[in-house]
Amino acid sequence: MSDSTVTLRLYVPEDDAAAIELWQHTWQTAYPALDFSARVEWWRGRWRSELTPHAIITIAEANGEMVGFVTVDPRNGYLDQIVVAPRSWGSGIAPALVAEAKRVSPQGLDLLVNSDNARAIRFYLKHGFAITGDDVNPRSGARVHKMSWRP
Repeated sequence: MSDSTVTLRLYVPEDDAAAIELWQHTWQTAYPALDFSARVEWWRGRWRSELTPHAIITIAEANGEMVGFVTVDPRNGYLDQIVVAPRSWGSGIAPALVAEAKRVSPQGLDLLVNSDNARAIRFYLKHGFAITGDDVNPRSGARVHKMSWRP
């Protein structure tokens, strides 16, 4: 997929089904031992109650198809999700979404990343984030790194 065919646009409510499906597929690929189909209802509720009311959500599209998204809460600079279709990993989509997140929150960004997700940690470090602490995800119990980007 050519990066030149990717466009970024703001989320609209009609994106819900595609975004939830992309989230499930991407996380299932990243963590094949977990059953993300069992988590879809939880995720749909969280998407609708916690993310869409407050976050600025940017959608990445290629040839009319959603291939990624990023969510940033402009109130506190929290980057909750960056999701890219697995077939597009290694393309320019994730860097474009991070650049957009930095534009949305120019004062800085904070996020949590699973400590065992070496691919994501390398990506964030490459794009100017630093590990600023460790924690445990209150929902899953997984160990996470706190990561931050400051201009």
